[in-house]
Amino acid sequence: MVKYLLGQGVLRSSWDQVFAAFWQRYPNPCGKHILTEDIVHREVTPDQKLLSLRLMTKTDRMPRWAERLFPANVAHSDSIVDPQNQTMTTFTWNINHARPMVVEERCVYCVNSDNSGWTEIRREAWVSSSLCGVSRALWEFGLAQFKSNATKTLKGFEYILAKLQGEAASKTLIKTAREAKEKAKETALAATEKAQDLASKAATKKQQQSLIV
Repeated sequence: MVKYLLGQGVLRSSWDQVFAAFWQRYPNPCGKHILTEDIVHREVTPDQKLLSLRLMTKTDRMPRWAERLFPANVAHSDSIVDPQNQTMTTFTWNINHARPMVVEERCVYCVNSDNSGWTEIRREAWVSSSLCGVSRALWEFGLAQFKSNATKTLKGFEYILAKLQGEAASKTLIKTAREAKEKAKETALAATEKAQDLASKAATKKQQQSLIV
């Protein structure tokens, strides 16, 4: 038996910003359950879609009875980025402890239909278990983890987006200050040259007047 879970959320940032933040999500204070994340393969398809394969090691707080079954969780994740249609789809599933429970997850990031400057996240998961007697408990545990991780994902994104936007603003201020400083130097140099030119002309005129007298 398979249990289906669905969750949706909205990030108040553009799809381009969310796409850039996706690859910089970890580490963040809301994603401490992600221990490692490695990109093991990446390619651009002929139709200009970016495919990536990642391996993640993560851990989540769980009941003591489940710690023996899930001492650590290694997940396999594929992602497909379609810049033309502005969609990013990720598929994630555990590759160890598959006998007790398999959790398959799909996330779709797309432009929000109500506000083109926002990004919508549609998160789906399928939880299945072949263990008799504890399948209900595992499903309930999977549901709790699904909701918890969905909240962590949104908060983690918000943290990274704020950080990136802050860095961008800081770089803009530094660039503006540098440009203003250069402009001030150019203005001062031009003023100095003009003053020297006026002084030179005045001296020449005075010399000419002295010769006439």
